[in-house]
This record gives sequence, structure tokens and C-alpha cells, in this order.
Amino acid sequence: MEKNVLIPSAAYTVSKKMIKSFSWTLKKPSIGDLVYCIVDKIGQHTQIENKSGRIHRLREGMEIVCVFGNRYAADYYEGIIPQSMPEKAHVLSRSGIIGVARKKSSKVIFPTEVKCLGYISDNSGRTLNTADSPLINPRSRIKKYPRAKMILVCGSSMNSGKTTAAAACCSALSKSGKNVRASKVTGTAGLKDILLMNDSGARRFADFSFLGYPSTYLLSEDELLKIFNSFDLKYANNKENYWVVETADGILQRETSILLHNETVRERLHRLIYCALDPLGVYGGIDILTKEYGLKPDIISGVVSGSPVHLEECAEMTEIPLVNSMLFDNSYLFELLK
Repeated sequence: MEKNVLIPSAAYTVSKKMIKSFSWTLKKPSIGDLVYCIVDKIGQHTQIENKSGRIHRLREGMEIVCVFGNRYAADYYEGIIPQSMPEKAHVLSRSGIIGVARKKSSKVIFPTEVKCLGYISDNSGRTLNTADSPLINPRSRIKKYPRAKMILVCGSSMNSGKTTAAAACCSALSKSGKNVRASKVTGTAGLKDILLMNDSGARRFADFSFLGYPSTYLLSEDELLKIFNSFDLKYANNKENYWVVETADGILQRETSILLHNETVRERLHRLIYCALDPLGVYGGIDILTKEYGLKPDIISGVVSGSPVHLEECAEMTEIPLVNSMLFDNSYLFELLK
């Protein structure tokens, strides 16, 4: 094994000094297992993100560390962990998650393939798993009230503008003198989104990979709540602070739906921001949030907010405030978030 082998951001909790060897075993893959791989065939993913957020160019024959995980991405792949260690696997994300791609969007080409050389182990021969070394361990499991105000950002779909809206919230709150924390609670590992929130004013930030989950697709409700509550206990204890929380994909996606239905999450809502691609997405999203979840957004934003024509159309159908998150209009947004 190369000493300078690339460790991807999906293995965020794993220290390089923990990696000692690799071996081929018949163990059934688990989410978070580290695998030693060689890039075999370049496809859709031509890059990989390391633990510091640097983007590396992949090349055939390159030796890398990968992480078994499931992925739900309507614009890319739906992929799952195989039932046994495969000779080859698909790269499902730029963060180094591998599995078997079951469905592919027509927007992308075939997935990049890697040869699996074996599980990566520590000095005792135990297979390394991202879940074994979480970086966030709240001191208490008891929530004291009142808590930090939670701003929840959800959307109609992948790439509907949720992260930009979450970053705009971080900017508006921090520019107004508020202490802001930010978390992404569902999705696929990748540092880009949470780093943008950090750049926009969030003093503390994390996603599920800090807890050892390379992705949240197909996790149980208990596991999803563990992620949510761990962040709540770590970042939202001060009632004077704000906690900006982003969910992945759309409001009909499995994990987002689970959280929106859950009373533990719902009782923490201070403001709900809904993002969409177009006016029809706004209309349908408001209808679904109202009828399916009994929720009404406090703010409409996202990609739709960048078009003056779309904003005019939205204004005709709803009285909910519309915010162009791409302008980072701090004073107006802050008044809506207070």
C-alpha cells in the first residue's frame, strides 16, 4: 500500500495513521467499510475530493482509498452496497463512495470503475469503518430548553438551491451579529456544501460524515434521528444562537420525508425555508408541505428566486415572502429569520 495513498472525504473520520494494511476477505460489505482500490476505467467521475476539500484528478491505475456506501442522486446515480466484496465497483460520488449503480440519469455517462483489492485494516487486522471513530460526541443526551433557533432548509429536488439559501441564512445572521452553526443532516458525503456555509458565516459546521456516515440513503429512522440529535446537542445549546440545517434532495425523498414527519424535528422548527427550481415547483411544494406534513414555509427561495419573471409568477400564487438567496440580501433576510 502506498504511503501517500489518497483518503477521500467520505472517510472524514479516519486518520491516515490508522491505516496499516489491506486484505481480501469474504466479509459482507457494510456502510462505512474502507476498501483499497485501483482506478480501472474513468467514467463520469474524473475527480475525487480528499479530507481537506482538495480536488484530485483521477487517472487509470491510481491507487486510492474508497468507502462502501449507498447513494440517492436523481441527477447522477442510485447505487447500493453490494452483497459481497466485488472484484470491481462503481464510484458513486466525488467523495469516494463506491457501490453498485442500479439506476443512472441520462444526464451522465457510465460510472467510473475501480478494482477492489481488499478491506483496509488497522494494526490488529480489524476492518476500518468510518463509524468507529466519530468526531462528534455530545457530552449530554438531554436537551435543555430554550434552545438555539433552528432554520430548516428543504427543497423540491437535488440542485434546487438549498445550499445557496442555507449559506445566505448564515450570512444574514452572522452579519447581524448572531452566532451561527450549520449542519447538513442527510445526503451524500462531500465538503463543498458545509464549507460554503462556513465561508458564509457559520462558526461551527458539520455533516453526517463527521459522525461516520458516508451517506444517509436507506438509513433507519433511528439512525437519522441520531444524526439530527447529535448535531442539536453539539451545536444548539445556546438559546441566543441560530442553527441552520439543510436536508438533501427533495421533500418526497425517503430520508427527508422521514425527518419532516418526525415530531422531534418538527418541534425544533423556528423557520422553514423551501427552495424550488421554478414556479410550478413552488406551487406543488407548498401543496405537499401543507397536505402531507402540515407545514407551511416561512420563506420561498432557491433557483426560482434568481429569475424576476419567476418571482412575479410566484408572487401571484402565494403571500409567502420570496427571497433571492443569490443576492445575499442580509438585512431583509435577517428580518424574516428573527
